[in-house]
Parts: sequence; structure tokens; C-alpha cells
Amino acid sequence: MNRVLAAARLHLIHPLVGLGVPWLVVGISFAINWLIWDFADMQNQVDDGGFTGGVLSLYITVAIVFVQAVTQMLPFAMAMSLSRRTFYLGTALTGVVQAVLYGVALALLVAIEGASNGWGVGLHFWAPAGLDVDNFALQVLVSGAPMLAFIACGAGIGVVHKRWGTAGTWGLIISSLVVFGGFAVVVTALGAWLQVGQWFADRSVVTLTVGLPAALTVVLAGLTWTSLRRTVP
Repeated sequence: MNRVLAAARLHLIHPLVGLGVPWLVVGISFAINWLIWDFADMQNQVDDGGFTGGVLSLYITVAIVFVQAVTQMLPFAMAMSLSRRTFYLGTALTGVVQAVLYGVALALLVAIEGASNGWGVGLHFWAPAGLDVDNFALQVLVSGAPMLAFIACGAGIGVVHKRWGTAGTWGLIISSLVVFGGFAVVVTALGAWLQVGQWFADRSVVTLTVGLPAALTVVLAGLTWTSLRRTVP
């Protein structure tokens, strides 16, 4: 267990980068959106004040941080005689703790956002598109579960890059484009976008933001470990 904790602490060697950069990025995004909502008087232009997807910048930046963490820290960890399993468990522990802490922080920001009428301008930034569940504990899960999925995705991409190099990374990007693009083409050809939209509309917020991300995290965690076992530093 002590070695797992040591592996987890590797990810905190540069906390200003790992923790500070994501909040700097989303802070800038929030400031830009707040100014737009204020100057454009969006509160009176849209019935519910409108929402923005700017908080997604936090999730994407955290995923990128974990891509870099895996690619940079795995060789260092193995040079310190930490096994791949220990590094994997330490990274997983770091990801889970960060997801919980991010979930709590976002839930607090959502509560402030609701109490301040959208920061005084009707802006729904931290819980857009009806993701404010009006329950603090549940809000932690709604905001934190997708973060864990993004972290798992970032770690998985990092492992792909370490095992297969640039070719593997581009292969992952291209194959993802083919899969999602092919899905869009098939749905369009069948004229089934309404049914797809209805399927999502029929799902609860908890299912979409907690259940599906949790399932995705489990799948990504399994694939990441399978690839990491054969990765050389």
C-alpha cells in the first residue's frame, strides 16, 4: 500500500501544473462567458438566462493533464523500481481522489451559482443544460463521475502513446473519427436522429451523468491495464 501511495504522490510533484492549470483554463472560460452574458444582457434575452458548455474546458484540461502524467511519470516510476501494477493503482487512486474533490468543488460552485441568480447575470456555467440537481451530495456525483471518465480517458490515451508511440496515438484519433463519423452517417441515412435524441431525453440526469460515465470508466480502466501490462518505459 505504501508503494501505491508513493506512485500516487508522483502525480503531485508539480501541483501547480496538475491542479492549477485546469482551474486557470476554466477560470478564463468562466470570465469570458460572464462578460458576454453581462454585456449582451443574456438574462433578459433568454427565458432561463441561457447556458454555456464552457465548464467542459475543465474536464478536457484534466484529461490532458493525465495524458501527460502517464507519458512522463511511467518511465520515472519504473526507474524507481515501481511495478506497472503499482503505478496503475497509484494513478487510479489519484484519479478517484481528484474526481471526488473536483465534484465537491463544482457542487459548491453550482450552489453559489444558484444562490446568486447565475452570478448576477443569469449564467448557468458550472451546471449547464439542467445538470443542477438541487441536491448537494447528488451534485457531487453528477459533476464528479464525468470527471472520473475523462481522467480514465486521459490515462488510457497516455498508455496508448507510451506503448505504440505517435503512430498509436494517431491511429486512436483516426479510428475514433471513423467510428463516431460512421455512426453519424448511419443515423443520418436512417433519419433516426429524432429517436436518438428521444433516447437521451428519456434517460434521467443520474443515468446520463453518473451511470454511463461510471460504466465507461470501468471499460477504459480495463483496457488501460491490459495495454499497460505490455508497455515499456
